[in-house]
Amino acid sequence: MRTTDLIATTGTLSLAAASPAWLSRRQAGSTITVDLAQTYQTIDGFGCSFAFQRANLITNMADKIKQRELLDLLFNTTSGAGLSIIRNGIGSSPDSSSDHMNTFAPKDPGGPTAAPQYSWDGKDSGQLWLSKTAYEEYGVRQIYGDAWSAPGYMKSNGNENNGGTLCGVTGTNCRTGDWRQAFADYLVQYVRYYAEAGVPVTRLGFLNEPEFSPGYASMNSNGAQAADFIKVLHATLEAANLTSQVGIGCCESEGWGNQVNMMNQIKSAGAEDLLATVTSHTYTGGPSSAMNTRYVEATIFGVPVWLSEQCDLQGQWTTTWYQYGGAGEGLTLANNIYSALVSYNISGYLYWEGVQWPSPTTNEKMIRVDQQAPYNYEAARRIWAFANWSRFVRPGAVRVASSGGTGVKSAAFRNVDGSIAVVVISTGASASSVSVRVNGGGNVTQATGWVTDQTHNCESIAVAVAADGSVSGSVAARSITTFHIPAPPPPAEGSEVAKRGWRYV
Repeated sequence: MRTTDLIATTGTLSLAAASPAWLSRRQAGSTITVDLAQTYQTIDGFGCSFAFQRANLITNMADKIKQRELLDLLFNTTSGAGLSIIRNGIGSSPDSSSDHMNTFAPKDPGGPTAAPQYSWDGKDSGQLWLSKTAYEEYGVRQIYGDAWSAPGYMKSNGNENNGGTLCGVTGTNCRTGDWRQAFADYLVQYVRYYAEAGVPVTRLGFLNEPEFSPGYASMNSNGAQAADFIKVLHATLEAANLTSQVGIGCCESEGWGNQVNMMNQIKSAGAEDLLATVTSHTYTGGPSSAMNTRYVEATIFGVPVWLSEQCDLQGQWTTTWYQYGGAGEGLTLANNIYSALVSYNISGYLYWEGVQWPSPTTNEKMIRVDQQAPYNYEAARRIWAFANWSRFVRPGAVRVASSGGTGVKSAAFRNVDGSIAVVVISTGASASSVSVRVNGGGNVTQATGWVTDQTHNCESIAVAVAADGSVSGSVAARSITTFHIPAPPPPAEGSEVAKRGWRYV
């Protein structure tokens, strides 16, 4: 029998009397201790992409009720996943056929120094409307524009597809000249177009899997070539007075090992300080150690690192939370996020596509959406794995130390508003009870608990708060449970605490 079967189902109990003696006995030896004094990386958020016209599935949906349901599933912080990062694709294709991302500079103006011929359609493959809605209605503040390729005429192979390098970077000798500044101007113009629509782009990337040369939009680069362009792009952002708003991300490597190599070359070229974010995928290999970015001090991390595209490309579509530990299962994703944040100090974690049509029948999306009426959709439990992280660990949160607990693993965070989120994962076959104790957390009097497991989708559970401020609750078998402790209210004006100066540390 679970604790929640016997405790009142209000979701929050705030007095020691609410915790029966037998619960305390069950919790003996299963205490998670949170130490707010020991800090790690700052969290930028959690998100997904809508590149290659996937955004149009939502943007162009005629059924406005289902359109809102999809938006809520992705971005709502009380009923959905509460995602806080959007990764958009900056187009390079001369057309919008198939799932191509069209460029707003489809024609070669006659050379890299000729006046560009921009033509903005105000849609950006459906991404602008989706980003604007997420920004204005859901409070999403991290909008990341990433170019898979420069327009083909700016590249060594004259094509947006099949790799090729940007003309002008180290090691290239293009007949058409040096296109680095033209491409930098192009990317800055993209930022301006979004700004005109009221959407601030906050991160700007110029590569995607630069070691890969597929038959779709792609561009090759090594670290030295990336550093070469980073310097040009940063100077262009600076000239446009955009460096306080927009940071450069690089390099979206297909695997961690290549990203490490590129970072070594970027550092050697003196361009690391011009980066706001290091980005990597894990398709050809995940982290084996923390990314080799600089440290400002022993407890202050330098350039944040994102795992900016992850998914199960091989497994057949599944909505399962747990069956056998497959790559597409929800619990697997919950564990992957835990490992990224706790073992490798990752600051941002993004799935590949948020939505996609049924084909291919893989787990590269979190929600499968039909393109035709009645626009049926199906959400994988992976989105609820995100919810237990993203709804409670908000942008700007700082990871703090957590330890202890029997049969579970935990990660703890202090949010900008002073609230604390403790994420607990159980991979065992039996439920257990835990007590969470926060050192240096002030007088904890309230808390809530939220569980995702085989039968719950980030749903409220009962918790008890003891007189000593410890928070107790049940952790279901093979689940992710988040305990959220709100910041204590400021002391009443004129109280002794107020006179001394109240702090929440």
